[in-house]
Amino acid sequence: MNMKMAPTLVTSRTGPSGNWMWLKFALQNTLRNRRRSLVTVSIAALGTAGILLAGGFALFTYESLAEASARDSGHLVLGQPDQFVKDEEVPLQHGLDNAAELRAQLLTDPAVRAVLPRVEFSGLISNGDKSVVMVGLGVEPDSEFSVKGPFLTLKDGEVLSSNAKDPEVMLGEALARNLKAAPGSSLTLLASTTDGALNALDVRVKAVFSTGVPEVDKRLIYTDIATAQKLLATQKVSSMGLFLSRMDQIPAAQARLAGAHPGLKVLTWEDQAVFYQAVRNLYNRIFGALGIIIGVIVLFVVTNAMSMSIIERTREIGTLRALGTLPGQLLRTLSLEGMVLGGVGALTGAAAALGISMLLYVVEIQMPPPPGRSVGYPLYVTVDARMYLATIVTMVLLTMAASAWVARKTVHMPVVDALAHT
Repeated sequence: MNMKMAPTLVTSRTGPSGNWMWLKFALQNTLRNRRRSLVTVSIAALGTAGILLAGGFALFTYESLAEASARDSGHLVLGQPDQFVKDEEVPLQHGLDNAAELRAQLLTDPAVRAVLPRVEFSGLISNGDKSVVMVGLGVEPDSEFSVKGPFLTLKDGEVLSSNAKDPEVMLGEALARNLKAAPGSSLTLLASTTDGALNALDVRVKAVFSTGVPEVDKRLIYTDIATAQKLLATQKVSSMGLFLSRMDQIPAAQARLAGAHPGLKVLTWEDQAVFYQAVRNLYNRIFGALGIIIGVIVLFVVTNAMSMSIIERTREIGTLRALGTLPGQLLRTLSLEGMVLGGVGALTGAAAALGISMLLYVVEIQMPPPPGRSVGYPLYVTVDARMYLATIVTMVLLTMAASAWVARKTVHMPVVDALAHT
């Protein structure tokens, strides 16, 4: 029993100096059994680092998927209402007329950086000996590949050009392999027109690409809008993707454009990103469960450590009670002991997580390809100040609560029973 510290607890001073006295007393008590305190701090540090690294990885995944989804469709997507909810009986049944005029109107909005029309179609692609089902996208090549950035991996050839004299296409890697096609090969596209007739168009392969998703590479082709419209015998486009300067401009821009074009529907990239929503929901459950498990482990470790400490000091607590220390004062200092242990552990874990996160930007580690993809990706962990602060505060409150819950019975024990405890 450390009787040197006992008289200090008899005082009932309050204010900054009194609070500092209680904190100093709690710190001294944590150093009385350094091995036990070190174990508690280590568990809190590991728990904090684990939560922050897992949470940072989840945030990095969300950000990467959000960027990829927005880059694919545009921050906003504008089209006829039926385009998003009904199946078409004939190609471009719910398409947009007067695309050039509408595009010029959309570009007058100060938040809109670029407008990319697209034509979606399907049909068959043939090399003369073999025909394969395809899914086609008609795009404006010059804008598509400059605005979106590197969203495809070019395997062979060059990207489409708006100045091409003959109709050209880019093929998915697996589709090109299936048709034994390469840049320069001649193929034939077959599709139903907007009138329901069958149309064929000879094209030349300009490039072979990969999206990183083998199932998509088996069917996807890119061509320019003029070629797609010629194949479908129409001047319509399926929809328009609007690219903004910043992600935080989406709600305001959506409201303005919806008001300016009441006959059309304006959706956000997230409304179209089914894969993003599924991954986010899955990761929220996984990392939420992981956080709960780590929190329970920390809670039990701190509870066990404080239980052993308080049981060993029961007679000391009884002596302090006999000297006039109030139960509330004892409960406060024991809670502060938990705060010190949790705080040191949380700060240590946060520092370790920050160091590892920064190290990953220097030493690149490749993750294996996720399910459904053929290429891996670099492992990064996002550092979010709010997540760090919330995790540290939660860990401190958790250890304080565990300490107070363990100590509540002992500090209210009758003085005679506490002094007689062995």
